[in-house]
Amino acid sequence: MMIPCPKTLAVLAVMFLVATPIVGQSPGPPESGRPPQGAATDAAATNILLLLADDLGYETLGCYGSRDFQTPHLDRLASQGMRFSRAYTSPVCTPSRMSLYTGTYVSRHGYDDVLPVHLGTRQAVDFRSGFTTLAQVLRQGGYRTSVTGKWQLAALEFHPQHCRDAGFDSWCVWQIWRDGGKTTRYWNPCFNHDGMIRPDIAERFGPDVLADYVIDQMESAVAAGRPFYIHHNMLLPHLPIVATPDQRRSGQPGSLEHMIGYMDSLCGRIIQAVDRLGIADQTCVIFMGDNGTDTRRKRQTDAGTVVGGKRDLNDAGTHIPLIVRHPGRIAAGAVVDDLVEMSDWFPTLCDYVNVPLPADLALDGVSFASRLENGPPPNRRWVSGGIHGDISLFDGQWRFDVRSQRVIDARHLPQETLLSEESARTAAGLQRLRDAAAEMQPKR
Repeated sequence: MMIPCPKTLAVLAVMFLVATPIVGQSPGPPESGRPPQGAATDAAATNILLLLADDLGYETLGCYGSRDFQTPHLDRLASQGMRFSRAYTSPVCTPSRMSLYTGTYVSRHGYDDVLPVHLGTRQAVDFRSGFTTLAQVLRQGGYRTSVTGKWQLAALEFHPQHCRDAGFDSWCVWQIWRDGGKTTRYWNPCFNHDGMIRPDIAERFGPDVLADYVIDQMESAVAAGRPFYIHHNMLLPHLPIVATPDQRRSGQPGSLEHMIGYMDSLCGRIIQAVDRLGIADQTCVIFMGDNGTDTRRKRQTDAGTVVGGKRDLNDAGTHIPLIVRHPGRIAAGAVVDDLVEMSDWFPTLCDYVNVPLPADLALDGVSFASRLENGPPPNRRWVSGGIHGDISLFDGQWRFDVRSQRVIDARHLPQETLLSEESARTAAGLQRLRDAAAEMQPKR
């Protein structure tokens, strides 16, 4: 509806841990930086600007009824576009982002925990021959592609071309591991910009540097007459809690409220640049979180108290904000309660900008491109999320935990209640989730 605002199950859990990834040939970069023959080069083609907040649940935005945080710029964005009230993902970054990049469920791509790049691991996601990414497909379709911020899928010290392997022509990302130690992201940040460590930002606040990079990338794409896909992996408001530039100036200590507020202001600055460049009508702006908020503190909303957050396979850990703006194509002020999830973005964006998907590419995501333009809802009956070898399925009423077989009554969110075994046996529609869990085992 749209208005104007999981003895077999235990085996499945093991299968999820050993899920085999999709093997697909990754499209290479355009030769000499030129777009492929027949690719989109028209300056009027639709740009994509994705603003992905780090550890931000839905309950932190004013437009979602937050009573604890102030987000005027994102609230304004919601009034100018479409807000999704039931967008879901996995409760930590690596599984969530892998579903976004590959359009597949955690049970298929197999990354169900945080890849320990912060510990200097030499592990890396295989984007050369193991996975096909959204950025690779868009680049093959003529888009200038760039990525920022958090890149926790490989240590660039050991895999210096990993962003390019994933489909990005340019990058300005936090190099988490350097010279045998972990670096910082906020003050005195260590950023890898197209293969070089930035020497000029020691005194700057990392998120400010990234916002400048995003705006520079938009400006250069406009000047070149090329459509862009900018994947802005924001650093805020991920821990540690630090004083933002505003708090340093005023002498106040850092807080989660201030970090979310500063994130909001940077989003406002970037969106203002879209408007200033005169490309608002050509640009699909997407704002969302990657997983729930990293706090054990209870949060208050108009609908009630939110309990839990990041790492929890419940509503608080997996329910994220999602706002999409594109003047002239997406209705302003619309609120949609369709179930959507992270894997859906791959087919959705390709549909939305008319870039064909590779014929042999297997995706789990369901396109909701038509919904963005006031069309019919997507054919998605449930959403999924995973962590530590466990999977949960949620159909809007019941949350089914595959490993434990627990059933959570989620009909009155943010309140969630564990059902008794007897009640779970008789809950209407639950068999559908059990059947779906059985079908999610990896295809051999």
